[in-house]
Amino acid sequence: MADTTNDIWNDNDGEEEPSARKGRFRRFGIFFLILVLVLGVVIVAAWRDGTGFDALHRFFSYGGGEEAVSEIRYDYDDSDSNRFAVLGETLVVLSDTKLQLLGQDGQEIWSTPVRMRAPALETGGEYAVAYDAGGTELYVVDEEGARLTLTAEEEYPFLSARLNSKGYLAVTAGLENYKGGVTVYNSRMEEIFLYRASERFVLDAWVMDDCSALAAVTLGQENSVFVSNVVLYKLDQEEPYADYDVTDGLVAAIGEQKDRILTVSDTSLTAASPEGEILSSYSYGGAYLREFDLHGDGFTALLLNRYKSGGLGRLVTVDPEGAEIASLDVNQEILSISAAGNYLAVLYMDSVVIYTEELEVYATLEGTDYAREVLMREDGSALLLASESAHLFLP
Repeated sequence: MADTTNDIWNDNDGEEEPSARKGRFRRFGIFFLILVLVLGVVIVAAWRDGTGFDALHRFFSYGGGEEAVSEIRYDYDDSDSNRFAVLGETLVVLSDTKLQLLGQDGQEIWSTPVRMRAPALETGGEYAVAYDAGGTELYVVDEEGARLTLTAEEEYPFLSARLNSKGYLAVTAGLENYKGGVTVYNSRMEEIFLYRASERFVLDAWVMDDCSALAAVTLGQENSVFVSNVVLYKLDQEEPYADYDVTDGLVAAIGEQKDRILTVSDTSLTAASPEGEILSSYSYGGAYLREFDLHGDGFTALLLNRYKSGGLGRLVTVDPEGAEIASLDVNQEILSISAAGNYLAVLYMDSVVIYTEELEVYATLEGTDYAREVLMREDGSALLLASESAHLFLP
């Protein structure tokens, strides 16, 4: 009789002893239990410091370890006119001569030559818009290349361009026979609305995040005093449905958080409802607005200086209702601030500090005197931008 000990054709049709099956199931159960416990500990640790799953995202994307600058690097030409933005893992770099997209591997994904006197760069949704403020060139790009290219007439230049969270674009420019106009494009970069300003000059505009209405900033005079006025239009109607004045200061930027229209002026941060009702105004109390960022997830970051120059002042975070979340006195020079997600990155002369919206320290990196600017990312990491390269800081 043949020996069938190792004969796969004579193994009792794949049957195994009950004790072997029980042992296998027991080992699998122990492994699964350990895996659940490990993941539970990691998740609890992540939530305990208020960062949610950002730490987990960075761990699985880049690996673990102590706070450090990763090997990921983006290289570009040195220029005082450089402007930067992040689209996923792609770095957008705009100068007065070139617009380019750079990948994590250091390679250029796409580029085009430009001629801009005042390059400006904004992001929203999956897009970035690069334009010449007061000039004639405008480009909308995603992570692969250009999606829209516009050229204005020299007599009617571009004034501003803003993307909402869904990728809807509002382009403010001069308009023949009018005091300016705003053209709205949907997320497919199709023109869907045109607002013509006939009574007041239009300076800036924002498409609400529900993509149903446009908020346009206009400038006029009342009693020999310049007044900013926000006009609200439904994108399917020709007549405005509401408007309100921002009387305390001139509006420098407009945006939205948590269904609130936010306008930043030289004296205050104003919050209004989509119906055009002013809900609150956060006054700077006589301090000078040096920098601001509206891109926090439910907060606006303000850098307020005690004097017109110098480093004495305070960092402030304000919620969409206009209430101060936190304030931090600073007595050293700040080179750059950047908000994204739940974080605020602050670049000092020789260090970068990442704060939560409560201005509690989340991470710190010393020895960053090579950096000129910082760019916060939603996952809690930050790009340190030097003259010719950018490096990723992983808390």
